[in-house]
Amino acid sequence: MKLIIKDYTKIIKKKYILDNINLTLSSGNVYGFYGRNGSGKTMLFRAISTLIYPSQGDVLIDGISIINTNYDLSNIGILIEEPNFYPYLTGYENLDLLYTINNKKDTDYINKIIKKVGLSEVRDKKYKEYSLGMKQKLRIAQAIMENQQIVILDEPTNGLDEASIKNLHKIIIELKKQKKIILLASHNKEDLNYLCDKIFYIENGRIVDEKEVLRND
Repeated sequence: MKLIIKDYTKIIKKKYILDNINLTLSSGNVYGFYGRNGSGKTMLFRAISTLIYPSQGDVLIDGISIINTNYDLSNIGILIEEPNFYPYLTGYENLDLLYTINNKKDTDYINKIIKKVGLSEVRDKKYKEYSLGMKQKLRIAQAIMENQQIVILDEPTNGLDEASIKNLHKIIIELKKQKKIILLASHNKEDLNYLCDKIFYIENGRIVDEKEVLRND
């Protein structure tokens, strides 16, 4: 699979939020995005997810525009903005509800995903009672649970302790082995250097530099 961002520009109130972004991203790779707050990382992820639309340019998956066609966006897993989980449902019930929208009910599979992200002990706890770290794990779960081929993770370590961050690293490496395209934004350069095959540096809505990361795996 190839994800292509072509000549993508977004202008809001005469200001360039994204300025002529051109990227070609391929399956089986983790791509890192680094920049200060407000540099354009999140807006780029929103663009790829069609949460915003371009002033000019396009986003294509395997040559098909996802801007100008009825592309099945369920193939894109997103952790960008806080999902609207139901506060009075448990973690399990929230994931089960989301999963059954596009799939058949599968209790064993939902439990497997809950275990993967480290929420087994609180699966039956109401979402409104979750800590920040628990909520972040549930967001990660919803971004990966439907076998999405493109996974977009914006600051996924927010609220996670050291053990949970290590577990997230394992999840991302597993997704890479499954030939997904993973996009990862982080303020932690160590995370990016450890996980990514290429890192893009963003400033004022532009890609100002990029770096290949030599992998030993």
